[in-house]
Amino acid sequence: MIHRVANAQIPQFGCRPRIGDRRKLRVPGRLTWRDAKGALRFVSVITRDVSEVDAFVECQAPTSIPLYRLVHFQVERSGRDCADLPAVLQHGKVLSAIYRVGPYRSSTGTPQGYALRLLIDPARLAVAPDRASVAAV
Repeated sequence: MIHRVANAQIPQFGCRPRIGDRRKLRVPGRLTWRDAKGALRFVSVITRDVSEVDAFVECQAPTSIPLYRLVHFQVERSGRDCADLPAVLQHGKVLSAIYRVGPYRSSTGTPQGYALRLLIDPARLAVAPDRASVAAV
């Protein structure tokens, strides 16, 4: 018996629609987290792109943060004035999760960057644009 394999298209993960509207934006920030032993760690980062629900950051120093680690992400005060910065990032620390680790640098063996999912209350996300429109009036 001969079975023919149907030419089914394999879904490509790179073509998934984004949850948020990504904007190319380079502003300084900081990640803070607790390691496996409970020690407080931090690293300075530069954002590569941001949206209301996620961000990709590049570390300024060689750092290895495990996948799915909870971190606090905050944009430095000097970068909070940027008009393209989402409202949720203009007000201090945002609890986030590492959901993707970027490619590793051959020179240091550490990732080039991390994709962060901003863990924001959906009600807060829905209210943030309204506050901006009220402030503009």
